Amino acid sequence: MRTVLPVLLVALALWQGIILLAGLPHFLLPSPVAVAQSFWLNRAEIAVASAYTAAEVVLGFLIGAGLGASLAVVMASSARISRVIHPLLTFSQTIPVFALAPILTLWLGYGMSPKIAMTVLIVFFPVASAFLDGLLRTPAAALDLAQVMGASPARRMRHLRIPAALPQLATGLRLAAVYAPIGAVIGEWVGGAKGLGAMMIHANGRMKTDQVFAALLVLSLMTVLFSQLVAFLLRRGLRRYGV
Repeated sequence: MRTVLPVLLVALALWQGIILLAGLPHFLLPSPVAVAQSFWLNRAEIAVASAYTAAEVVLGFLIGAGLGASLAVVMASSARISRVIHPLLTFSQTIPVFALAPILTLWLGYGMSPKIAMTVLIVFFPVASAFLDGLLRTPAAALDLAQVMGASPARRMRHLRIPAALPQLATGLRLAAVYAPIGAVIGEWVGGAKGLGAMMIHANGRMKTDQVFAALLVLSLMTVLFSQLVAFLLRRGLRRYGV
């Protein structure tokens, strides 16, 4: 906190200084005071939009993390399945996520579902990739010893490979927690009437740049808090396994 506060004050001072020196109009770059006023005047609307976006982020993160981790286990369990799925998984990352948003909106409608689906798509890959890498890096000596002792592949996966890969899974989850809000907001930008992304689009169309910045700052704060919460839960979970 001692480090963040001075940096924040310097950033606000630079922000205000740029506006004064460059003489930028309000609709291009509102002042910090104008953004704060907009936040206060629209606090009820921002609170509702934040809760809606937060629900999309949490649900998309949980579903995407669960699917990614499950696929990683399946791929690590079968080399044949991995040879088929891994190229498809890599190919899926060549498609810009933003390009999928209109299609998901067309398929799933304008409610919360396409935004959750966008979040799932963004969360899925880093979790699956990181966890799979950890599962494939289990020490060969430990696997050989477990096999000699008669442990089945399922038991080796449960009691040896998964615990050994937890640090890599945690890394993927931390990255996914930062990226998750991006998926929700992109979905709201393309087709949504609720959430912080929709609020930004509507405010921008009415040239209310101060409200756009207010929603953007709330989204940034939400992302930081969510990523910190995930990191805290991961630290507690890994401590139980002695990692």
